[in-house]
Amino acid sequence: MKTNRMLAALAALLLAASPVLAKDNTKDPKHPTPAEKRAQLKSDVAAAIDRYKKTDPGMDRFFTQSAGYVMFPNIDKAGFIVGGGHGAGEVYEHGKLIGTATVTMGTVGLQAGAQTFSQVIFFKDAAALDRFKQNKFEWTANASAVAAKAGASTNADYRSGVAVFTRADEGVMAEAAVGSQKFKYTPEAAAASAKKK
Repeated sequence: MKTNRMLAALAALLLAASPVLAKDNTKDPKHPTPAEKRAQLKSDVAAAIDRYKKTDPGMDRFFTQSAGYVMFPNIDKAGFIVGGGHGAGEVYEHGKLIGTATVTMGTVGLQAGAQTFSQVIFFKDAAALDRFKQNKFEWTANASAVAAKAGASTNADYRSGVAVFTRADEGVMAEAAVGSQKFKYTPEAAAASAKKK
């Protein structure tokens, strides 16, 4: 009788421990490491740039002639009367990766729904890019963004040193709201050291 109870207890212990043991040998997709998040961001940015160029080949002039740009491949936005959103991206200067950035947005007004979209901000000159790198750049959401579609870049130009293009990817958001976007830039060296922690 005691032997049966001991065997049952041992079996229960092994069953309870098996998920823990298995978890040590597999990656948890719900909790990626900082290195995995960074690799995914890099992949998402490259795919978003490719989509923008395929949608509107004329946009290539912004990618090649601007002093720099920041690409946010996935900004998630939701709201009902009051809304908000957040996303991460990569910052390039003359085609070279120099850091990462985050965008946080808030809106107030008639709005309902949820949406994922991408956004690229081009900086006409070093002064505009430096303003962004010093975290002194704030942009009024929906004020002057151009929807990325075939031929959209033909007549697009810089306003106050920046040109902004957006592309809706998923969801629907009906809105007549006002708001702003705030950005935080992190140089690549700082991002790399945070990734190792």
